[in-house]
Amino acid sequence: MPVTTPHQGSSWQKKAKFQKLMFILMAITPAFGGYVLFTLYPNILSIYYSVLDWNGIGQKTYVGLLNFKNMFQDYYVWRALWHNILFMITIPPLVIFISLILAYVLTNKSYKGSSILKVVFFFPNVLSTVAVSLLWAFIYDGTFGLLNAGLRLIGLDVGNFYWLGEKSTALWATIPPSVWGLVGFYFVIFLNAMATIPKSLYEAATLEGANHMNKLFSITIPLITPIIRVAALFLMLGVFKGFENILILTNGGPSGSTDVIGLYMFNIAFGSGSHNYGYASAIGMFLFVIMVGAKLVIDKFTANKSSEY
Repeated sequence: MPVTTPHQGSSWQKKAKFQKLMFILMAITPAFGGYVLFTLYPNILSIYYSVLDWNGIGQKTYVGLLNFKNMFQDYYVWRALWHNILFMITIPPLVIFISLILAYVLTNKSYKGSSILKVVFFFPNVLSTVAVSLLWAFIYDGTFGLLNAGLRLIGLDVGNFYWLGEKSTALWATIPPSVWGLVGFYFVIFLNAMATIPKSLYEAATLEGANHMNKLFSITIPLITPIIRVAALFLMLGVFKGFENILILTNGGPSGSTDVIGLYMFNIAFGSGSHNYGYASAIGMFLFVIMVGAKLVIDKFTANKSSEY
């Protein structure tokens, strides 16, 4: 029977440690490299560009904090920021509320077609933002839109009213597409979270005379509060920085009534009438600070408390 000497054992351990280290490096290098190349490096460059006057091609000119001074004096920045705040306080609560109700109903009530309903509710999330926005642009169309046709069927003839072409309705009309496109994802998250709650808790509540409203607010929501908290955080930050659906639906119009800060920054950098990378980068830094501050405020006022069963 071969005998392993201490020297051979030490050599084998070093080889095993080396192989483990190489495996870890090979596993994390692609992801970390992608993060550095496509996230960290561009963000660092944005800090550098924010103190320059540069159109992306020509000579760079150092201007110090002038871009930030101009930004704080820019009326359009504050108008766009107000629209972001409006979306942040309307879209996440609607998405969470609808997702919770749908998930609770399918979890606690038996429907023959529940599997089909799950697919139907999740379907909007399968579609790209472009597809969702184009679909709703057709729904809001004044001449051939489904919304005007549906209103005519119930006796409300609004003529050829273009919902996305009027200042009074354009901003509010962009909210339903966002909610409809986001509900499916969070519906699945809440559905899986509710599936982990023991049925015995609901059975005991039923014996005590609790209705579905009592069960939802006394059992379901307290037990999945950490999930709801994380969902709310991602929703609020995602809605605050997103602009793709606005770009496709209205491009910030009419007359800037639906402009958001991300879209304004995009148009400053890549729009047909402006290519000011420095000013756009300054706006990006401002947006970053706001999002970090929003994250800290959310963490402070939504303590990470969980219930146990």
